Amino acid sequence: MKDEARSRTMRAVKSRDTGPEKIVRQVAHRMGYRFRLHRADLPGKPDLIFPRRRAVIFVHGCFWHGHQCRRGARIPKTNTDYWTVKIRRNMVRDEDHRARLEVAGWRTLILWECELNDASGLTDRLRKFLG
Repeated sequence: MKDEARSRTMRAVKSRDTGPEKIVRQVAHRMGYRFRLHRADLPGKPDLIFPRRRAVIFVHGCFWHGHQCRRGARIPKTNTDYWTVKIRRNMVRDEDHRARLEVAGWRTLILWECELNDASGLTDRLRKFLG
């Protein structure tokens, strides 16, 4: 029964149009920035793309991308080896995407899920990155 519940939970995890991503979109749009979403021709399919500014934003979930905050540093108690390898692989892939974007002339910003609670901080970061 536990495995069935866990499978159901994992199937419900989305890779796009997540809550954190929508928060960033709303703030950027309110600030007057216009963007594209998830361009498949760019490495990693960035969450928000600002073509004229040659800038992209990735909105990372702390757990899935191995952030060193309280939530991200937590490893599940079951199947620990699997999760450790998976998260490490995600981190390596993220860095590869970022490097490939830089080589192609794109500026990148990573926003972590845990950082989005501070609305004024988020606004400042977006203004500095995009302004």
